[in-house]
Order: sequence, then structure tokens, then C-alpha cells
Amino acid sequence: MDLKNHIQAIKDFPKKGIIFRDISPLLNDPKAMNEMVEGMAKLANNFQFDSILAIESRGFIIGAPLAYRLKKPLVLARKPHKLPPPVVSQEYGLEYGNDQLQIKENILPKNSSVLIVDDVLATGGTIIACQKLLTKVNCHTAGALVLIGLEALNGQENLKKENIKYSELIKIY
Repeated sequence: MDLKNHIQAIKDFPKKGIIFRDISPLLNDPKAMNEMVEGMAKLANNFQFDSILAIESRGFIIGAPLAYRLKKPLVLARKPHKLPPPVVSQEYGLEYGNDQLQIKENILPKNSSVLIVDDVLATGGTIIACQKLLTKVNCHTAGALVLIGLEALNGQENLKKENIKYSELIKIY
């Protein structure tokens, strides 16, 4: 099954000039969703890690079944004011603005190795922000795993500059 056929490209969303990759059709097809989870689990075997960090919000959709499948703890990287204190925060840039992510301050054991999971790698800003969050709580990044890698936005190069090992299930040029 070609999972690319389950990804829709929506032009000019959330703002003009952006092409949004909609994974709703993939999630609506149980066979495709199962193939996504199994494919992501296979890629995760290339990393040594203790926990999974999923990025709000579509990363949660991938991170939760993946953590369940791999029997690993799941930590959520959330937008501001979504987690009770104490939290650690990190600002980052998007291809269409700025944002911030937070994780619970004491959710991970110190020196944990953490696999970052998200739906799309565009510029790499959210994954790099998560790496900085993990550093702030004395953990390290085992790598990053995404459903879709957007080659045209150079996120792969930005992750390489930060020494973040990376894998994708679907590559879109």
C-alpha cells in the first residue's frame, strides 16, 4: 500500500503560500493506519531509546499507538498552558511564524534517551525545539522519527546541523 495516496495536499493553509499535508484520509483507513504504525515501529528499531516524545498535536496521533506497540513510555510536548506546572518551555520558529512547546519538568528520568516523533518534518524547528527541551531536563535525543519528510524545506539539513539522527516513513519532494 502506498501511504502517499492517503496524504492530501491543501494549498494556502493555514496561510497563503503554505501547503498543508492532511493525514485525515490515512487516519480514516484502518489498514493504512495500521501500516503507518507498523512502518514507524520498524523505523524506530534503528534507534536506541527509553521513551517517546510526541509533538502536539498530530504527533500524538502517531506517538500514542507507536509507544503502545513498542511498549515505551510516552511524553507529550504541548503548546503553552496545556500542562500543569512545573514545566520547561522552548520557543521555536515555524515556516509561517513562531510558537512554543512545553514538557513536564520531572516527567523523564535524568539521562534518558528519547525518540522524538511527529507527523511532518518541514524546517525542523519543532524537533530542534524538542531537543533543546530534552537538554533542559538532562536527557538526550536518540533521534527523530516522522511520518512525512518534506524534502523541499531543508528540515533534514537543519537536523543534521544539530546532530539529530532522523528517519521518515514517507518522503515528499
